[in-house]
Amino acid sequence: MAPPVQPSPEPQALADLVRRHRFAEPVPVTSPTMPSREAYQRSLARLWETRWLTNDGEFHQQLRASLSGYLGVEHLSLCSNGTLALLLALQAFRITSGEVITTPFTFPATVHALYWNRVRPVFCDIDEKTFNLDPRRVEALIGPETRALMPVHVFGHPCDVEALQAIADKHGLAVIYDAAHAMGVRYGERSILEYGDCSILSFHATKLFSTIEGGAIVTRSRAQRVRIDYLKNFGIEDEETVIGPGINGKLNEFQAAFGLLQLEMLDDEIRNRQRLAGIYRRRLREVPGVLVREDVPGVRHNYAYFPILVDPHRFGMTRDDLYGRLLDFNVRSRKYFYPLCSHYACYAALPSAHRDNLPVAERIAERVLCLPLYGTLEDAAVEQICEILAALQGAPPAAALPGRP
Repeated sequence: MAPPVQPSPEPQALADLVRRHRFAEPVPVTSPTMPSREAYQRSLARLWETRWLTNDGEFHQQLRASLSGYLGVEHLSLCSNGTLALLLALQAFRITSGEVITTPFTFPATVHALYWNRVRPVFCDIDEKTFNLDPRRVEALIGPETRALMPVHVFGHPCDVEALQAIADKHGLAVIYDAAHAMGVRYGERSILEYGDCSILSFHATKLFSTIEGGAIVTRSRAQRVRIDYLKNFGIEDEETVIGPGINGKLNEFQAAFGLLQLEMLDDEIRNRQRLAGIYRRRLREVPGVLVREDVPGVRHNYAYFPILVDPHRFGMTRDDLYGRLLDFNVRSRKYFYPLCSHYACYAALPSAHRDNLPVAERIAERVLCLPLYGTLEDAAVEQICEILAALQGAPPAAALPGRP
């Protein structure tokens, strides 16, 4: 039997709590850890010397080599953003019709990339523990028009790569991973990016590793990488030869220079996030109705996000109420990923989008909340957020606060 919800604090007591624990400045859900301005200015000075601003310049080449070494992958192509990387990957594997099985619990770009390539998304439910595509439900969705699987390593937590690959091999399907959250994640002795036919990274400003805007595609062969390099540069082979219709998806030198400096800081960023995640886990395990996720043995996690699940019965308020309450304390959490992609008007009419087909995803989307996590966040701030959450258990709706409109 679940423990009873603690008695609700009185509205005046809540107002006093806000006065004591409200942050003076907003605490965002994420914030980029930036290199020093002086270091970036030194890089920019080199650009003013060479006047080579884009098109495979020296910073681009250095970043590609450095990232390949850091990630332990051989074939990597840099792109101007992660969404274009998804579009290019589908084009590179000639997935421009039919159906692709994917998750509704993801950022819109995953599904939009399919739509832009004239591919119909087929939504599959997710696993209760990992929030990733549930392999046990995939095979029943495979039909004559299925071309590929597009799983997402949600919050950097690895998918069940062996099970998904076995299904793909059995049915002759490609596996294209949206690994936007999975920078630096390792599964056993291998980079998580080595699984499937290719993996897509995002280097957006909100990500663990950033080139301000940017992304990459990791493939299994040099031939695949070369094809992608042509596709992202208008299909141009040389000054007089265009081998096919391409697009402009290149990473410029300003972004690459920023990324090289960010890469030097990445291990420290992950260590800092790991420490903060440890504080969250230690404190929030003691709060009834708040479920935290633990590290998985054999996985090198990157701590890109810190999601919790809010059980409204045990915690005494819904996720949405808690989200609103935290705003009173100047804490900016985010409902990643709510609503589900299957709820968007452009996809809601698909048969696979019906909520009865996605019971786990529907439940998780109603309860998930990502708390602030970034390398420059202070330990004391995380402790304070945990104190707020513990004190809010069983509190009345936010509108009950005196003076709140």
